[in-house]
Formats: sequence, structure tokens, C-alpha cells
Amino acid sequence: MEESEHRFSDRATAGRQLADALARFAAESPVILGLPRGGIPVAAQVAHALEAPLDILMVRKMGTPLAPAIAIGALAEGGVQVLDTVMCEQIGIELDDIPRMVRDHARDIDRRTIELQRHHRRLDLRGRLVIIVDDCLVTGSTAHAAIRSARRSGAACVILAVPVGTREALRRLGEVADEIVCLEVPTQDTSVSTFYGTFPQVSDVEVFSALGVSIESRSCASNSGRTIEDIVLDVGSVHLPARLTLVEGASLLVIFAHSSGHGRHSPRNRESAELLHHAGVSTLLLDLLTEGEAVDRRNAFDIHGLADRLMTAVDWAGSSPRTAHLGVAIFGASTGAAAALEVAARRPDVVRSVVSRGGRPDLAEAWLDLVRCPTLLIVGGDDVEVLRLNYVAGQHLLCPSALEIVPGATHLFAEPGALQAAAAAARDWFMDTSVTRVA
Repeated sequence: MEESEHRFSDRATAGRQLADALARFAAESPVILGLPRGGIPVAAQVAHALEAPLDILMVRKMGTPLAPAIAIGALAEGGVQVLDTVMCEQIGIELDDIPRMVRDHARDIDRRTIELQRHHRRLDLRGRLVIIVDDCLVTGSTAHAAIRSARRSGAACVILAVPVGTREALRRLGEVADEIVCLEVPTQDTSVSTFYGTFPQVSDVEVFSALGVSIESRSCASNSGRTIEDIVLDVGSVHLPARLTLVEGASLLVIFAHSSGHGRHSPRNRESAELLHHAGVSTLLLDLLTEGEAVDRRNAFDIHGLADRLMTAVDWAGSSPRTAHLGVAIFGASTGAAAALEVAARRPDVVRSVVSRGGRPDLAEAWLDLVRCPTLLIVGGDDVEVLRLNYVAGQHLLCPSALEIVPGATHLFAEPGALQAAAAAARDWFMDTSVTRVA
């Protein structure tokens, strides 16, 4: 296969293409698990596109001392073992030697898991749709162990997703995964690595970077004039985690309203927040639902309930000594945008401006003519139905407003440059409209 014929130029490209095939799962609030190390760059692209939380599932191929490249099985965190007894017989491994080999590999799994937990809070898989991502499948032993580990951790449904995999591995894993998404199946005499233009080793630094460990490991730290703090907002008996980033010299706090249980981990929200930080704006990334509540999609459409929670955050910002001096604006996504508009109508003396990205302002129809602050509706040009709903909702707004269309973008803004364009439009709107308090 010549270089010009490579299906994927690199793992990131493969991840973006794989994300397109997985877009139908985005509404089910999936958790994305990458397999180390090569699966992590692929999984990071999938998590970004589906706006889903990303974690790693520790798994290790089990080779023999004399031939480490020959896989006789795999181990995964949680004590999961998958052993190819036929391969053991073929290469003459005695059954008495296997427990010792398992212990040696298990110690490495445990060490890596403990090291990860020191810096990165692991995601709860109980009751969740889990998408396991790797860069390729050859024998499928590590993916098999990963699937069993995810089920042992309580996953309700396990999808295996890979850019390329052998026919035999796909056949075997079809019996243990709920569904497999694979873009390419090589012929018998074609190596899976030839489907990539570049296929280098992935370092631990790249793995931790993809997980955001350099940020997640600090609950309160200074970073180029920023203070990052993980907080919890109490709404009755519900505790909502949030991430507060205070930028030195800021005069505005933008609260991100995302109708999921992982809003503060959303790659899209974090990328948009980073752009605001560079513009001198502080942010609060808030989970409007707990992870347990997010499993039931109906909770994401309880707009009034979401608005009550968001208003708690707005009121907290106005009373906390850390943020009381800051003006408040809201950045809403999906149904969180409807909640943002309701809060803007209920707190007209507090909320300076609102931005909706791929939002559903139509779900706040009863409040639209009461919104007084400048409001920007950002929609992908190819997100036809949501674009129509935003256009109709915009006709009910009596406040200064605009509809920003990102050409060629779909609902998740996964196309190259689409999210960046949306984030830049949001930044400019906040900077232009939030300088003075709106009466």
C-alpha cells in the first residue's frame, strides 16, 4: 500500500473519522475509554466530537518471556484475565508457568492504575453506555479483556470502536461486545499498520496529556495568572461539581451550562473556556445533572429544573467573595441553552449576556420575550432542524440578538475548525456585550 493510499494519515485523523461513525451515540451520554497507549489519541478525538468524558482503561497484552511480541492473552484492571490456551499449547507453555506470568503482568497493571489514580479521577461506569476505543485490532485479546473489565465495573452497554481490525478478531469480539464499529477490515495478507501514514509509539506523556492530567491533578493552583479550583454547589440534597477558573484582572465570569453529568469535563466546553481565559475572562464549568441523573435522557429536557440549578450557580457567583466583583454571563449548550435563557429572564439585573451553542432556545419559549440581555445563537449550517428552531426562537427575542451560522458544521461542531469558529464567536460576543451591566 503506497503512502497516498493510506486510509488514515495518523491516529488523530482515524479518531475523527471514527467519531463520525459513532455520532449516533452522542445523545446517550456515553463514556469513552481509550486503551493504552495507541488507543488514547484515537479516543481523544472521539470524546471531543461526541462531547463525552474521556478515561483510560488499563489493559496489557500478555506475552511470553522468550517471545514478548507473541500474545497469549491479556490482563485488564479489576483482575480480568483473558488467556489463549490454544496459543499456549502451540508454543509449549506449561500450565504451571501461567500463574507466575499473570502475576508479573498484573503487578504492572496495578502500578500503572495506582499512578493514574494519583493524578486523575476515574469515571464511574455503572449504568453507562461505554465506548471502548483502540487504534487497531489484531488478535483482539486486549480488547476482550477491556470489554470484560468494563462490564465488571457496571457498564450497562459496551461498544467497541476501532479504525481497523482483522476479520478474525472482529468475529471473536462480536460475541462479547454489544456492538462493534470498525471502519476498515484488511485482507488476510495486509497488516493493520499499513492503513496509517504514520504509526509511531505513543508516550506516557501523550497519554496523560490527552486525559488532561496536567490540569486535573491540581485542585487549586496558579497557572499563568489563573487560579483553578474544583468546587461543589449544593442544590437542596443534590451536590453539583464545578470547576472555577479565576483569571487575574478579569471583570467577567462566564458560567457554562451543559445539560449533562460531565459538563465540566466536556472537551468542547474546556476548549471554549480556554479561549475565554486567554481573553482575560474567568469561567465556571458546571454539571447541571449528576452522572446518575444524566443516564435518564428525560432529565436533560426538564428545562425549569435545569434553570433552577443554574440560577443557584448565578446566585452563588454574586455572593461568593471570590466572584462577587465579577459580572456574570452564561454560555449554554444543547438544552442547557434553554435553561440559560430562562435564568436570564428571571435574573435580568444580573446576567449580562447569553451565548447558545447548538442550543434549543425553543424549549424556553415562554421566557424568550422576557430576556433583556444581548443573546447570540450559534448554530451549525448543516444542523438543519436545530437551525430552523433557532431561527424561529430568535423571532421571539426582544433583546439585542444575533444568529451566527457556522458554515458546514453539524450539531456537534466536529468538522475541522467548526468548534474554534463557534468559540471565537462566543468570545467576541461576551467581550463586546458584557462590558457594562445591562439594566
